[in-house]
Amino acid sequence: MFDSLSSRLQDVFRNLRGLGKISESNVSDSLRDVRLALLEADVNFKVARDFIESVRSKAVGEQVLQSVSPGQQMIKIIHDEIVTLLGSDNAALALSGSPACILMCGLHGSGKTTSSAKLARLLTRQSRNVLLVAADVYRPAAMDQLKVLGDKLGIPVFLRPGETDVLKIGREALAEARSTARDTVIFDTAGRLQIDEPLVQELVRLRDLTQPCEILLVLDAATGQEAVNVASHFDKALGVTGAILTKLDGDARGGAALSFRSVVGKPIKFMGTGEKPEDFDLFHPERMAQRILGMGDVVTLVERAAEVVDQKKAMELEEKMRKGHFTLDDFLSQLREMKKMGPLEDIVKMLPGGGDMVKGADLSKSEREFRRMEGILCSMTPKERNQPEILNGKRRLRIAKGSGVNVAEVNNVLKRFDEMRDMMRKMNKFQKMMGKFGGKMPGMGAMR
Repeated sequence: MFDSLSSRLQDVFRNLRGLGKISESNVSDSLRDVRLALLEADVNFKVARDFIESVRSKAVGEQVLQSVSPGQQMIKIIHDEIVTLLGSDNAALALSGSPACILMCGLHGSGKTTSSAKLARLLTRQSRNVLLVAADVYRPAAMDQLKVLGDKLGIPVFLRPGETDVLKIGREALAEARSTARDTVIFDTAGRLQIDEPLVQELVRLRDLTQPCEILLVLDAATGQEAVNVASHFDKALGVTGAILTKLDGDARGGAALSFRSVVGKPIKFMGTGEKPEDFDLFHPERMAQRILGMGDVVTLVERAAEVVDQKKAMELEEKMRKGHFTLDDFLSQLREMKKMGPLEDIVKMLPGGGDMVKGADLSKSEREFRRMEGILCSMTPKERNQPEILNGKRRLRIAKGSGVNVAEVNNVLKRFDEMRDMMRKMNKFQKMMGKFGGKMPGMGAMR
């Protein structure tokens, strides 16, 4: 996401390096490129214009601080303006009522059903008792889709197959939620066109019935600045409280994200970054600004790691590392934990400068290599993984045939494992040596 915008901005910053002062002349040249980058990213014209003027007023005449280049100062100014444009801080859900009702709305195909399930998963992990309500009575199989998603996540779904009265579904769903002690109800409504007044009015009546504490507009990020027109219409009719931006993994422009808050005056609260239930994050303006400017997003990366990594296993592995008892089973476990964090390209992009690392790099090759390593390790018996020293030539040939690789690749995996184990043994010895002097190795123990 935002790949083209980020690339264009990086070019602007490179051109500013080496200058002794940010002058009106070089600011104008740079901002002309920034303006073009924003418009190419499908940012609303008025939003782009106001953004440029705000940056210009703050940048012209800025003295370059000692050891700080003009490019770095411009990055700081533009970063702060992007954060302001996106909404400064993450806007949390304001859940109130018994039960707290959330109304999902948006156009056809924007991702409401999937987003409803993802939001339900997130709230469930926050100890909320969620009930999903299939209130889309127009799209074929919409109810079935929500039921499948709910079953997969272990979240109940209120269904009334064949029922066409949305208000009746709403009344019965609320009664069901109260009788089963559900404190949160998410209504997945039908997709509609912004010009389809009868359907919009139906949504208004459902809002009046359920009195939702949150009305979330689900927007496809690929719609660009057209999202502003859609958002304005729904906000005028319903009074939306925030937005969910979907399909950010497939959109390199970002115009919807950069235009929504400024035009509608409502925050973006969540973003969908993939098809899996876990590909759903809180929208943090500052972190998003850092991604756009190529600074990475280490905080989100750490949060994602904390979410997917089994803490008990991590503690056990640390203890094994300390004692030098690292096995091929542990190696396999580490590979699988890494896979849980998502595609390697997404992980690298969250590192500072990760965008430049990804350019021209065939990360799919690394992904394939990970899969081959996993296949090799899975072709070993439990005994072989726990006692690698028994892996003679005959066993290695069998493992190679079983995993569809040659013996050299099996040897390469074992070489990597031996190097990692040797490094851990050295770390352990150094830790013991430091302990004799009352110290400890930096980083060891910090994981506890």
